[in-house]
Amino acid sequence: MKDLFNLQDKVAIVTGGNGGIGKGIARGLASVGANLVIAARNEAKTTEAVHDIQKEFSTRVLGLKIDVRQEEQPRILAAKTLEAFGRIDILVNNAGINIRKLPQDYTAAEWDEVLETNLRSAFLCSQAVYPTMKTAGGGKIINIGSMTSLFGGAKLAPYGASKGAVVQLTRSLAVAWAPDNIQVNAILPGWITTNLTRQAQIDMPGLKERVVARTPVGRWGKPDDLVGAAIFLASPAADFITGIALPVDGGYSAML
Repeated sequence: MKDLFNLQDKVAIVTGGNGGIGKGIARGLASVGANLVIAARNEAKTTEAVHDIQKEFSTRVLGLKIDVRQEEQPRILAAKTLEAFGRIDILVNNAGINIRKLPQDYTAAEWDEVLETNLRSAFLCSQAVYPTMKTAGGGKIINIGSMTSLFGGAKLAPYGASKGAVVQLTRSLAVAWAPDNIQVNAILPGWITTNLTRQAQIDMPGLKERVVARTPVGRWGKPDDLVGAAIFLASPAADFITGIALPVDGGYSAML
C-alpha cells in the first residue's frame, strides 16, 4: 500500500500561514514533504516564517504579500504559485481576524472587515485554485473554522457568523466539486494558544480557567495540535472524505 500520508513534492498554499495556527499547519505540511506558499499581508512576518520553515525542513517555501480579501489578489496568488511551482495541490484557507464587541457596538465597517477576511477570502481563494485543481485531476481544500462555528459568544457576532458560514461554504464546495475529485473539508480548532487568543484572555477575564475546566483533556491546545488533522485531510488517506467539519478541540465540543 502506498504511503497514505506522504505529501512529497505536493504544493500547498496556506493563507495567513505566517503565524499561529497557520504557521503550525504550514510546518506540519512541510514535515511530510510539501512545498509551501505562505500568503499573508504582513511581509516582515511572512519573511520570518519562510526563514523558520526553510531552516527546519528541506522543502521549498515561497512567501507572498497578498490581501486575500481583494477580488483580484487570490487570482494573483494562484498565478504566482503556478509560476513558481507549476502546480497547486492543497489550499488551506486559514486567514482570519476577530474584533470583540457586544453586537450593538459594532460598526458596519467592522462587521464587513471580519466577514471579508474570514469568509469572503476563503471563497475567493477556493475559486482561484479550482481551475488548476480540476485540470490536474483533483486537489484538497481545507477551511479553518472555529468552535464558534458551533457555539455562540456575546462578543463574537461577526466572527461566529463568519465561521459558521465557513462550514456551510465547505459543504457546498464539497458537493459542487466532488465530480472534479476535489475534496473540501473544514477543521474546527478548539481553544488554541495563539496571539489572538492571548488577547481574548485579557479581554475576557477567567476565560483561560473556564476553557480548561470545560475541556476533557484539561488544557488549551497548541498550533501543533492541528498538524495531524491537516496532514490527514491534505493526504490521499482522505480521498473519500469530503464536506466534513472536524473538531480538534480536546473534547470541548463533546463536553456537557
